[in-house]
Amino acid sequence: MDIHEITDAEGRVSEPAWLARAEPVHRQLRPQLTADYAAELLRVFASGGRMAVAAEGETVLGVAVWRLLVKTSSRRELYVDDLVTDEVWRARGVGRALLAWLETRARELACDTLALDSGTQRQRAHRFYFRAGFFVTSFHFVKKLA
Repeated sequence: MDIHEITDAEGRVSEPAWLARAEPVHRQLRPQLTADYAAELLRVFASGGRMAVAAEGETVLGVAVWRLLVKTSSRRELYVDDLVTDEVWRARGVGRALLAWLETRARELACDTLALDSGTQRQRAHRFYFRAGFFVTSFHFVKKLA
């Protein structure tokens, strides 16, 4: 398995074919993404988002969407928007490999923290994150505006 960072620091996609191959896996976590997946992700990348994929050959096994944030609470942070492993590849080390890659990337970028949010209903994912050394530091409050 290889990890490919498919965006650069300016949000440009290095190989558009990877973005297309990532879509079905990414939709397993985010089915609400618009029909024009590429256009939506390009907007995410334009706002600082980045993407890496775990792949076996040209088959995408997992997707990570992340960004670099500088915050008063956590200082320099690599924040993971999305982390998903294709359902047929779960419990086979893909998520662990992506998290290890993200941690290495965070260290390369001189981050103080690696952080993510996980929906309250995702208990299996929570067990995975606890095993990976994450812990709960706060509640995340949301108010829908539209």
